[in-house]
Amino acid sequence: MQEKYFGVMLDMSRNAVMKPETVKKFVAYISSFGYNMLQLYTEDTYEVNNEPYFGHLRGGYKKEEIKEIDAYCKEKGVELIPCIQTLAHLKTIFKWFEYQGVNDYADILLIDEPRTYQLIENMFSTLAECFTSRKVHIGMDEAHMVGFGKYMDKHGLCNRHELLKKHLEKVVEIAKKYGFEPMMWSDMFFRMSNKGEYYSRKVTLAKEVVEGVPDVSLVYWDYYHTHKADYRAMVKAHEKFGKELWFAGGAWSWFGFTPANRYTLQTMKPAMDVCREEGVENIFLTLWGDNGKECSYFAMLPSLFYVKRYYDGVTDRKQIAREFEELTGESFERMMNTDDPNYVGGNKEGFRNPSKYMLYNDPFFGWFDTQVKAGVDKQYKKLARRFVRYANESKNFSYIYDTLAKLCRVLSFKYDLGVRVREAYQVRDEIALREIVTDFKKAEKAVIAFYHSYRALWHKENKPHGFEVQDLRLGGLIQRVKHCRERLEAYLCGKEETLPELEETLLDFWGHGMEYCKDTPCYPDWSMIVTANQLH
Repeated sequence: MQEKYFGVMLDMSRNAVMKPETVKKFVAYISSFGYNMLQLYTEDTYEVNNEPYFGHLRGGYKKEEIKEIDAYCKEKGVELIPCIQTLAHLKTIFKWFEYQGVNDYADILLIDEPRTYQLIENMFSTLAECFTSRKVHIGMDEAHMVGFGKYMDKHGLCNRHELLKKHLEKVVEIAKKYGFEPMMWSDMFFRMSNKGEYYSRKVTLAKEVVEGVPDVSLVYWDYYHTHKADYRAMVKAHEKFGKELWFAGGAWSWFGFTPANRYTLQTMKPAMDVCREEGVENIFLTLWGDNGKECSYFAMLPSLFYVKRYYDGVTDRKQIAREFEELTGESFERMMNTDDPNYVGGNKEGFRNPSKYMLYNDPFFGWFDTQVKAGVDKQYKKLARRFVRYANESKNFSYIYDTLAKLCRVLSFKYDLGVRVREAYQVRDEIALREIVTDFKKAEKAVIAFYHSYRALWHKENKPHGFEVQDLRLGGLIQRVKHCRERLEAYLCGKEETLPELEETLLDFWGHGMEYCKDTPCYPDWSMIVTANQLH
């Protein structure tokens, strides 16, 4: 097996499970880039021996599919490493009565429960059967409320560090029983010593925390910082554990339908500098699919290539772009421009995502209307035309550009629709309102076209499971635009005397009174965008 790793982790747990043939296509690209490792992040999206309810109806990989992917990776010189969860991030299994007895709190397994370790043993027996690699990522991150739910009901208050340590030791023991060398996310060790915080330039680590880590490699994950000092401080802090250290950076694929390649470079270039300077030799970039996995992972290829070449010492962007085009047949700069739907209205922050929250922003109750900026609708109109041209010119990814073109076309009609209808209604400008009815119809038609394009993208890359969520979201958007248009038409023909939805004066999103548009938000969670009312 490899001694040094430079790899990718693909999130297969946020509804979209890539088809095996799609994974192999992705592996072909990254292996040509010089990557030698792939982790498939599977919370409950893989078959587990003796656990029929584990990942039921989630489209998880069958054992034969994992073996197929593993064999292909091996042909390409890429080690396929299982990446699972053995403590938290298992929320969906608790929908089934089978697992409710091992639910501590929220998405966390119940420690000290025999059934919990039976489940984990079944996980490892399956991994041993399906994967060639004997490295394994056991997760263990973000278990913030461990011990505060059913565990506390059964056992009372406890030392949570000791509880985590006890569980980790059991998991490591099971992993080693099946010949695996485990690694885990490191954040819980830091949070327990720093009042819940992970990142700091001045890290305090309790002695009992440092000395209590069993035989496991630590994965320092960090996708957010833009200065070397932040990464260096954390690397130095990890060295105190005396364990093998991995660094997991982020290729920003998780905050909407568009990628953030530029922000990936902004954060990962200083990270790669520190990894080289501090001798961190095992590195992978995570591609998460938070909130439904809307973005195609292939849209991240330019930044994945750039980061690897940068780590190798190549810094000339023109050279990198030329090499990328030679390998992929795609324009580097054109693919980097898939970020552009978020760089509107003067926004220069790569982690902001107006293309998602303004897509789902309600036409009548839109609390993001206070963030609307003049002229952005025209910017989206230009972007739509540009992506149509890109789609016609692309050899491999015309379907991605087509989806972005149709997204931008929706936003060219819908971006400021709520602002305009509210303003016209409040001064009772019937001429303007009748024109806006036409814009509602255009927006509705554009959303339908976007839905069909995105559906085609999904089914090209992923298993069908999980798209029902997109059906509900985009279908709901289509119906909501239609309903608001019908309400407006009813008002104009006298069937409705008033539209109470448009009577209210919207409060600024940031709480700055009338100081609108001070900052562009980042809101990736659909449920936090669509309504101020309850969804659960």
